[in-house]
Amino acid sequence: MRRVRRRCSVIAVQSLVCLAAVLGAQTQPAVAQAPATRTGASALELDGNMTPQQRDALYASLAKEVADYERHHNIIKTAARLVSPTVVHIEAEIRDSGGRPYGRRTVQEAGSGVLVEISGAPYVLTNRHVIRDAKLNDIQIRFSDGRMTHPTKSWGDPDTDVGVLAVHGPDYVTARIGNSDALEVGDMVLAVGSPFGLSHSITYGIISAKGRRDLELGDGGVRFQDFIQTDASINPGNSGGPLINLRGEVVGINTAIASNSGFNEGIGFSIPINIVVNIARQLIEHGVVTRAYLGVRLDSRFNAQQALEAGLPRLTGARLLRIEPGSPAEAAGLQAGDVIVQFNGQRVDNDNHLINIVGLTPVGTEVSIIIYRDRQPMTIRAKIGNANETAPAQTPAQR
Repeated sequence: MRRVRRRCSVIAVQSLVCLAAVLGAQTQPAVAQAPATRTGASALELDGNMTPQQRDALYASLAKEVADYERHHNIIKTAARLVSPTVVHIEAEIRDSGGRPYGRRTVQEAGSGVLVEISGAPYVLTNRHVIRDAKLNDIQIRFSDGRMTHPTKSWGDPDTDVGVLAVHGPDYVTARIGNSDALEVGDMVLAVGSPFGLSHSITYGIISAKGRRDLELGDGGVRFQDFIQTDASINPGNSGGPLINLRGEVVGINTAIASNSGFNEGIGFSIPINIVVNIARQLIEHGVVTRAYLGVRLDSRFNAQQALEAGLPRLTGARLLRIEPGSPAEAAGLQAGDVIVQFNGQRVDNDNHLINIVGLTPVGTEVSIIIYRDRQPMTIRAKIGNANETAPAQTPAQR
C-alpha cells in the first residue's frame, strides 16, 4: 500500500446508517407498550422494577426497531456477498532487471485485485506497484475458493499505477463495473482486500472527496492523478483491491493512504474505475497507453493580477502562451492569451491541473472547453488528439 507523504488530520465520520437508526429511535417512545409504573421514574429504576409483561413488550419493541435497521444493513451484506468471490490475493517476488535482489534480498510484495471481464475474457485489475516488473512465475494469484495460479500475461502503467493480469479459466466469477463519474461525496462504499494478509476483509465508509491530486506517493511515479478519497479503512495489503458502491459495483481500485503511522488513519485513496478500465483496455489491446494531446504551451507565471485583467474574479485556470500548429487546439480555435477555466466539465485550477485532466482523457474524445477571452467567457469544442502520433516528446497539454 502506497503511503502519501502528507500530514493529514483525522476526521471521525459516523456511519449514516447507524445515525439514521438512532434518529429514527428518537422519534418514537422508547417503551411505547410498557408505560412506567411510577411517574418520573428513571430508566435505571425501571430496569429493576419492570414486570415480565413489560419486559416482553420492550423486547418486542426492540425487535421491531432492529428489523427496520437490518433491512438497511442487508444492503451492505448483499453487496459484500456479490463482490467477495471476485476479489483475489496477490503475492509477487520482485527482482531488479539484472536478476539481483533489491538490497541483497528479494522484495516480497503483497496486495489485492479484482476479477473483471474485458472483451469477453477474465482479467485481474490491481495496482502496478503490487506487481511492478515481476516475472509471471513470480506472481501468485489466490482466488476466493482457494485456487492458486500464475498470470499468463501482465501489464502495468506507472503513470497511473494501474496493473492488469491475464488469467485463464472458464468459470471465474467476475465483478460488475460501475460508473465512477456518478459518485458523489457522501456516497457509501465498501473497500475489499487483504490488509496484513487477511484476505477478503471488508470495511465500510463514505466518499470523503473527489479529484484529489498532487499527492506525493511512495516512489513519486504516478504522474496523472484524480483520486477518490474515502474513510473506509484501507491498510497495507489493500492495494489493488476494489472500492465498491452499495449496488455491488466496482467504482475504484484502492491504491494509497495518507498516514503518519503507515496504517489507516481515516484517509485512503482509490483510482476511479473509469480511468482504470480505459487504461486496462489500452494495455490489453495495444500493450501501451496512448496519451491525449491538446497542443498548447502554458504560462506557468500566470498570477492573480493577470487573472483580474483577464476578467476572472480570482486566480484560477490555465493561461495559453502558444498554440501548436496543426494541433487539436488550433483546429478548435484556441488562441494565445486564452485562459482555460473548465475542461470537459471539470474546473481547471492551474496549468498542472489542466495537464493532469488532459492526460487522463481518452484519445478521440470531443470535449467542451470554457475559456476567458477579452474578459468574456466562451465555450469551445475540441477533439483530443494522440500524443504518441502527434507529439510523442511532449506532455499531454504540451506546456
